[in-house]
Amino acid sequence: MNQEEYTYKRRQILSSQVDLSKFNAKDFEKATDEEKRQQDVMGESTTFFKDGMRRLRKNPLAMGSIIVLVLIIASIIIAPHFCPYSYDQIITVNGKRDKSATNMGPMEFSKMEQKYMDETGEELFPHLFGTDSLGRDYFIRVIYGTRVSLSVGVVAAVMVLIIGLLYGSIAGYFGGTVDLIMMRIVDIIYSLPDMLMIILLSVVLNETLTPLISGTMLAKLGTNMISMFIVFALLYWVGMARLIRGQILTIKNNEYVLAARCIGTKNGRILRKHILPNCLSVIIITTALQVPSAIFTESYLSFLGLGVSRPLTSLGSLANDARGAMQSYPLRLVIPAVIICLIVLALNLLGDGLRDAFDSKLK
Repeated sequence: MNQEEYTYKRRQILSSQVDLSKFNAKDFEKATDEEKRQQDVMGESTTFFKDGMRRLRKNPLAMGSIIVLVLIIASIIIAPHFCPYSYDQIITVNGKRDKSATNMGPMEFSKMEQKYMDETGEELFPHLFGTDSLGRDYFIRVIYGTRVSLSVGVVAAVMVLIIGLLYGSIAGYFGGTVDLIMMRIVDIIYSLPDMLMIILLSVVLNETLTPLISGTMLAKLGTNMISMFIVFALLYWVGMARLIRGQILTIKNNEYVLAARCIGTKNGRILRKHILPNCLSVIIITTALQVPSAIFTESYLSFLGLGVSRPLTSLGSLANDARGAMQSYPLRLVIPAVIICLIVLALNLLGDGLRDAFDSKLK
């Protein structure tokens, strides 16, 4: 009995050792190139962002919303360079105020403008949306109102993102007593009425800030808008903080986070490199949905007279100004209302599309 036969006879009954003498040489031939290619997983190398954008492009509602938003943004950027009027400019002809240029319909010219064109042969820029009760071009006022409303939404979303991300990250990562205290503060802030806070701050800041901001860029915004931004910074970040805190509580006990702690990685680096990238879907979705919420808040506050200061305008203040002449000149109310609906609807549909594209739980 040779050594090989002795080894196979001595193996245990339940052993997984293979008896090579029972197999032919053909059973152990090398795989061909074609067989190897059949085993390859033909998957394109991608990242989280690329994979999310690929799914987003397949969503027709989200892509249509992006097109609408791009057209609106392009309009508010390009239109002021072609329109010769200003949002606070009362129409004049030859340096004289044109009193007949009030409450005109779309594409109309006043008597003085028509007379000027007949005498000089010069074509004036048409009033695309007509004029308001003071003789100001309504088209350029809508353009600047849309610009103000969108700017408020974007600035508010950035403020909510920064404050909520920092606060929620600290509360969720350290946990324990820190989390308990910070979340009770969030509960208190959540109970404060935002409308009452804006009204109170507007009254207080109107007395204290008006002399300080006189002659500066902030004077154009007015104390009402400043108080609105303060309320956004004080109150509107709590929803973002709660979502980030919940995500971090789920992620911080994963193996890769524990391994980073074991090798002595600092807490700040763990949050930046390991935890927050895994919360990216929640951050993107919540920020995208915060923009229409802030725009709608600014619109109804301006409608109530708590928005931008005159002569600067927003979509809400335009709708408020048109309310008195709603039966005689309904187009002045319809135009800003339609633009508000388009912006809010497009941003909400885009937010839903981003949620479907980047939320890993929906894959």
